[in-house]
Amino acid sequence: MTLHALPADSGARLDVWLAAQVDTLTRSGAARLLEQGAVTVDGHTASKSTRLRGGEQITVTLPEPAPLDAKPENIPLDVVYEDADVIVVNKPAGMVVHPAPGHPGSTLVNALLYHCGGTLSGINGAARPGIVHRIDRDTTGLIIAAKNDAAHQCLAAQLQDHTLARVYRCIVVGGPRGDAGTVDAPIGRSAKDRKKMAVTPTGRPAVTHWNVVERLRGCTDLECRLETGRTHQIRVHMAHIGHPVLGDPVYGAAVPGLTGQCLHAIGLRFVHPRTGQLVVLSCPLPEEFMRARQKRK
Repeated sequence: MTLHALPADSGARLDVWLAAQVDTLTRSGAARLLEQGAVTVDGHTASKSTRLRGGEQITVTLPEPAPLDAKPENIPLDVVYEDADVIVVNKPAGMVVHPAPGHPGSTLVNALLYHCGGTLSGINGAARPGIVHRIDRDTTGLIIAAKNDAAHQCLAAQLQDHTLARVYRCIVVGGPRGDAGTVDAPIGRSAKDRKKMAVTPTGRPAVTHWNVVERLRGCTDLECRLETGRTHQIRVHMAHIGHPVLGDPVYGAAVPGLTGQCLHAIGLRFVHPRTGQLVVLSCPLPEEFMRARQKRK
């Protein structure tokens, strides 16, 4: 993995900066990689105390993920679209996308392995077969998986150039000014809580476009379009502008009796990797989202 430090990064400690840039790295994990000589700055091995000047090229050799041996599980799926190359599922709240420490099974990957008969792309290895992008455990809605490597490569390229577009609906606390806006604020690991993400100067670029669907009592129903896809992006950006997602226990808007945040991946658009045709999909809002919305009419 190759990263580039910006002029604004001047003075940052390398281990702290790396943890902010790489979603899967904690500060201690970054420090271990530096101690192992797995990080170079402009071609030279660096230490965790190295401070950036800005403008450097940083190369990180990440260890191979430990094999998780995901097994097929007969878990019902709400399939919105499927053919020989791709499958799009309406993911329910509470389902983790792929196996990870603490979540070895009952994930979307386990369900896909059963449903697809093991036919999923292998680009992400045994830990995340077929997975092109992720959505949070308690976020509902559309997620696409690839059934072969060619489809995966095509869809991954579309994520980079924004041809693969994702539209979300969310209910946020309060009412943002105006009927539309953009949050352009970098996201990285929180310095205060490594389990959380935060807007931070050393984070990776993150852009969320939003517009008002309807103003509710004490809340607002928003449509959000992602220009980037950082971990917890909408949740972090909405909290950053003072309007956290309703029901989000991590970023400041937990609601008694509400399971998970009111955040739903309602729309997906991509160019089909084999036919070149535009595919536009949507799915209805989940019942809990609709109930939360109705209570605030």
